[in-house]
Amino acid sequence: MPGLISRTTLIIKAKYSKLLNRAENPTETLDYSYEQMLTNLQNVKRGVADVVTAKKRLELQQQKLEQNVVKLETQARQAVAANREDLARAALERKAVAQQQLQDLDGQVQGLADQQDKLVASQQQLETRIESFRSQKEVLKAQYSAAEAQVRVGEAATGIGSSMSDTGAAIQRARDKTEELQARASAIDELTTTGALEDLTAGDKTQLDRELAQISASSQVDSELAKLKAEVGTGDGTAKEIGAGDAEPAPPAQQ
Repeated sequence: MPGLISRTTLIIKAKYSKLLNRAENPTETLDYSYEQMLTNLQNVKRGVADVVTAKKRLELQQQKLEQNVVKLETQARQAVAANREDLARAALERKAVAQQQLQDLDGQVQGLADQQDKLVASQQQLETRIESFRSQKEVLKAQYSAAEAQVRVGEAATGIGSSMSDTGAAIQRARDKTEELQARASAIDELTTTGALEDLTAGDKTQLDRELAQISASSQVDSELAKLKAEVGTGDGTAKEIGAGDAEPAPPAQQ
């Protein structure tokens, strides 16, 4: 069962990847990647600004603590001069606390300064990469557009493009339909000539009417032929009479 699930997952991923590759437009992908890099650069710059701001706040605290240390030391001197050892001790204790805070702040400020340097270096590297990518992006987009145009021209010239394929298929369908109609017209003419189909232009005559008319015409021809035979005669005598009739008439006998 786990093997079947793994195989199914692999097939789904393969088909999904194929769909993504088919739908992906390289120029759009390059532009989107460039925008993402610019967004990352802005985030780095914002991080640098935040670090610098935090460091400045700590430096202000350092200045205040340094001023406080000087003030507490002055107060301790004044207390000693006034024979107030208790006040001098309190001032020195507060001074020690301030100095410890200054040491802690120094470490924090140094850490922020190191972080700032790293971010600035990352920012510079990213800016260099973005500029290089921008140049490559424009070159790749130009190459892709040129290749795409070349493919379209080649497909149009060879007829393998989708639009040309549709046009070729339409032409072939038109030829097939034309040949079919021509063959049908020839078949109809042949059937009409042989009488297998009724000629709608012949009025209300049916096939039976035409056959009867044919019989009547044939009977009339036979009747007229018999009549001619009876009038003209048949045999050799008839032929001779016809031949004599063709000669010139004899002159009349003299009395």
